[in-house]
Amino acid sequence: MLYTIDTNILQIEEMPTISQSILDESIARHRMFLRGQIGGKRAIFQYKDLSNLDFRCHDLSQADFTGSALIGADLSLCTFKNTCFFGCDMRNCNLSHSDLARSDLRGTTMSGANLSGANLTDADMREGQIMQKAQTGDLVARIREGVDGSQTMLTGARLMRADLSRIKAKNADFSDTDMSGTISHDGNFNNAIFDRANLCNADFSGSNLTNASMKNAILSDIIMKDTENYNIDTEGAITNIQKGLKIEDLEQSLKEMLEEHAIWIKSVGKKGKQLDLSGYDMRGVEDLRLYPLTAIKAIKASFISLDLSYASIQSSVLNKSDFRDAYMDNSDLRGSHLKNAIMTRVSMRSARLSPLQFTNGNGGIRVNRVDLSGSDLRFSDLQDIDLRDAIMMGVDLSGANLNGADLRRADLTGATLKDVKLNNANLAGAIIDFSKI
Repeated sequence: MLYTIDTNILQIEEMPTISQSILDESIARHRMFLRGQIGGKRAIFQYKDLSNLDFRCHDLSQADFTGSALIGADLSLCTFKNTCFFGCDMRNCNLSHSDLARSDLRGTTMSGANLSGANLTDADMREGQIMQKAQTGDLVARIREGVDGSQTMLTGARLMRADLSRIKAKNADFSDTDMSGTISHDGNFNNAIFDRANLCNADFSGSNLTNASMKNAILSDIIMKDTENYNIDTEGAITNIQKGLKIEDLEQSLKEMLEEHAIWIKSVGKKGKQLDLSGYDMRGVEDLRLYPLTAIKAIKASFISLDLSYASIQSSVLNKSDFRDAYMDNSDLRGSHLKNAIMTRVSMRSARLSPLQFTNGNGGIRVNRVDLSGSDLRFSDLQDIDLRDAIMMGVDLSGANLNGADLRRADLTGATLKDVKLNNANLAGAIIDFSKI
């Protein structure tokens, strides 16, 4: 545990209160500091009361909030890269969709905080304690309120490779988070919820996971040495065991099947055979994105965490397949069907999901629209994606990033749009209920 010793520590009720106008001025000068402009000054708010203030959408990278109170503050949609929150009281604050990469969160109290969709990559959330001198002259731990209480929410947060060693996360909600590669040595996760979370390669050595819920979580290569794992619920969880049929059990090699598929496409279905990967677990296939995947059929297949960036998957049937945590940036999915697909936390920046046009034998034109109806795209990164004319009825886009997306004429009837980002998105002609944004 790290200790910081200060002889002039104030309790929250004794801290100087910062007004919104003073904060705004400091943020403006910090912006100049980050740009290297004359007159800029790093924002330093050590042992200040910043409770209930509005920080939304600002860049406070490298700022120092050591020991401060940010209770109930709105820190959503901010950038806090390399920012110091050591020993802060952040109860019930809103950090949703903020970037806290490499931030120092040691000893921070976050009871009831909302980190939905936040990025905590390489963040340090280990224990830390601020010490102060008592009237007797002895060093004592600073009193921290709210350590126990309402549930800490990290739903949909990104904590890849974060250091969570010795974290106190009893009853915390980590559902739908990406915790792949996290180090969580000797942590207390008693009664914590990890439902649908990506815990691939996470190291929980020595941690208390008693009564933890890991329903439908990804548990591939998870390390649980010396963990207390009594009564863990792993119903529906995905482990190293193949989720579906094994690709190596096919009668033909994937290469041979792809050659047959290429002949099938070239002959318009008269020769060869369509590639059908329905029900197969593709996680062990290397460089799948380099294969010609146009017009494949893959219903209920698993593509979890695969790199499919720049892949050509036009006119394919991918209904009910699992793409959680897949990288599909710049992929070409024009004219494909992805009905009821699981695409939580998928990255599809600049992907192409617009219609494809075909000429019929009688000279008529047939239009194949992308169908994403009923799919789960929560916390996905869809920045600058092309979704023109897409069928997106009933899609769950909670916490998704659609900044710069082209949604012209897209049908989002019944879509869930909680906390969705739509800055600079083109919504001309789109069917969308703006009251739900």
